[in-house]
Amino acid sequence: MKKINVGVLMGGMSIEKEVSFNSGRTVCDHLDTQLYNVIPLFQTIDNQLFILPWRFLYRGKITDFLHRLKDEAEKITWDYLKKNIDFMYIATHGRYAEDGTLQGFLEVLKIPYLGAKVLGSAFGMDKIQQKKVLALNNIPVAPGIHVTPQEYIYYKKDISPLLAILKKENLLFPLIVKPNQEGSSLGISVVHKKEDLLAALTHAATIHEGQLQPVLIEKKLQGMEYSCIVLFDEHKNPLLLPPTEVVHEAGTEFHDYQQKYMPGRAQKFTPARVSEETIKNIQDTCLQAARVLELTTIARIDGFVTEDGTVVVVDPNSLSGMAPSSFLFNQAAEIGMSHTDLINHLIKVELSGYGIHIETKKEETVMKEKKLRIGVLLGGTTHEKEISLESGRNVCYKLSPHKYEVTPLFVDKEQELYPLNQRLLVHNSTKEIEHDLNKNEKIAWNDLPQKFDFIFIALHGGIGENGSVQGMLEMLKIPYNGSGIAASALCMDKYKTAQFLRAQNIATPLNTLLSKETWEIDYKVALKAFNYPLIVKPHNDGCSTFVSRVNNEKELIKTIKTFFKNDKKEVLIEEYIQGTELTVGVIGNENPQVLPPSQAITNGAILSLEEKFLPGAGQNLTPAPLSPETTQLVQETIAQAYKAAGCTGYARIDCFYQNAHISPTKKERVIVLEINSLPGMTPATCIFHQAAEIGIKPMDFIDLIVSFGLQQHKGDRVTIKRGDHEKDFLSHHSIHKNSSSRPTDKRSK
Repeated sequence: MKKINVGVLMGGMSIEKEVSFNSGRTVCDHLDTQLYNVIPLFQTIDNQLFILPWRFLYRGKITDFLHRLKDEAEKITWDYLKKNIDFMYIATHGRYAEDGTLQGFLEVLKIPYLGAKVLGSAFGMDKIQQKKVLALNNIPVAPGIHVTPQEYIYYKKDISPLLAILKKENLLFPLIVKPNQEGSSLGISVVHKKEDLLAALTHAATIHEGQLQPVLIEKKLQGMEYSCIVLFDEHKNPLLLPPTEVVHEAGTEFHDYQQKYMPGRAQKFTPARVSEETIKNIQDTCLQAARVLELTTIARIDGFVTEDGTVVVVDPNSLSGMAPSSFLFNQAAEIGMSHTDLINHLIKVELSGYGIHIETKKEETVMKEKKLRIGVLLGGTTHEKEISLESGRNVCYKLSPHKYEVTPLFVDKEQELYPLNQRLLVHNSTKEIEHDLNKNEKIAWNDLPQKFDFIFIALHGGIGENGSVQGMLEMLKIPYNGSGIAASALCMDKYKTAQFLRAQNIATPLNTLLSKETWEIDYKVALKAFNYPLIVKPHNDGCSTFVSRVNNEKELIKTIKTFFKNDKKEVLIEEYIQGTELTVGVIGNENPQVLPPSQAITNGAILSLEEKFLPGAGQNLTPAPLSPETTQLVQETIAQAYKAAGCTGYARIDCFYQNAHISPTKKERVIVLEINSLPGMTPATCIFHQAAEIGIKPMDFIDLIVSFGLQQHKGDRVTIKRGDHEKDFLSHHSIHKNSSSRPTDKRSK
């Protein structure tokens, strides 16, 4: 059967472009390549269209690659698509994507596409119009009014007429103020008093730069917030998924952007913790809303079940976000649909409407070789457990199903093991997984050798990285990924690592480990060799947890007091290094290959958790804008540190580069900050960017990690796949070869 060419459109011209990029990457990852040819398409904010090179697909932020599109991507026109794709999978969100604009364009081009057609899309994105349609069909909506752009301009001068209207309509504070045509909770405010109303109006009306838009002012509903996915089949019969209950974080008033997209934030319960009758009422109401708004194939309806049991529709969506643990995949997993199953279903339904029928059931093939049984450890007990869940889930998805039999193994708060099914794996947080675990399915650590041939450790911090799990696996004689016991234990302790590397003539920051007792007796003596500013951080935590820059003694005292209140016994004090902040991946055993460095760009004093993991936050330039000579110096130093610490498999090493002008030695140098022996493996982590620069795709990169683990523990030979070519990795070794795709001028931060 001829494969269907599926264009996956991401990016776009709305303020949700970063969320769209995240959705598009997920769709590309899970499209069934036995049925479809995947063509990643990227639309810029100024409506230029490119076929996106796959090496850009795993970046964390659009600006990481935007400046390279002109030279490294194929620019195309919309008309080009007519002859080159059979179907458009729309992964763009917001304006020009869900409002009928894109749909109208695709209708003109006669290209089949995902989701509601022109009218349904227009209704789905215009909150004012959709409320009118819903109310006309007796579907409860939030009481409220709307403010036109012209009225907003008037109210900026005198808001009293608006206050009078609110009083007349019996709309009492607190109120929800939101833009008419945006999603992802962008531009939304909760207003508690009249003095704050104008600021909220301005925020909503101007959230899309350059375009003033209408604003809705609604009653703040009380009750259970829900999100419900409605699917349809080829015959327009509904497939109602179990709704999700959304629980906001303490101290917040709505499901904001960070809670939606940061790993582990807020809580989602699927199905919602209500009676079967209430679930049916939610599903029936959402189905009715989807139909009257002409939302076809897929819809996501958000709303509230109020305290009197009324199901209120607040925000119908003609498409849904498609991040790995989004509402869509979370609810589909409840009825046994995997990411690939769900995506196949959507494409099959849409194409059938165009008279194109595909057979999604693949012929079963008998594997000649037995699959390697891999258990993936994720979760854990540290501050990094939510990132571990993201990493482990991504590893599970990218381990080839043709080579491996993969089982996610959740490490709970008691450090006990539970296998996860697809339903649990897509849960939003470790807390949600803990809540739904079947305690009868617990497996013993001691039973791992009977169940698995290899353990992939996707834990971060704690027992996963400090040599403990490594020691257990060594005792059980099970091969695993990453460094062994000694290197893991050493690299987990930033202070000891710095001391150790310094003894090997590798530059590290001046630092000291300050105990609580020393702090209380006389911290000034311990810090007499230091000058402000200083970096204060744990010596054995990751992911920027509790890391601060302090500029004076007052800030130092406040920071350390807070630090010790969080059950910390010791704090690492480190000199502040000026220079270009870099992070560098390494892969290999005896002869490691250093990947192209990435420059970490931060808006604050230190790289925050949000800049590492929130879509659209932070920036990584890969390869870093360094000269070839500087790149070589960085890579040589990183290789030296990797070998000195005894690392194997892979690692990510953070460092600073100083040119001769700012270096206290008057010579350019590389200062190693820390070695991450089990770096994050989330979908957009920078180690994937770096591997992609030398031709290694994420699935192949994870395959390599497994191969190096097998080599280390079983002596297996390792091959590396780059593009369509498979080569012996060891004989091909060169720690600098292909390491920088383009020379640039030296630059320091």
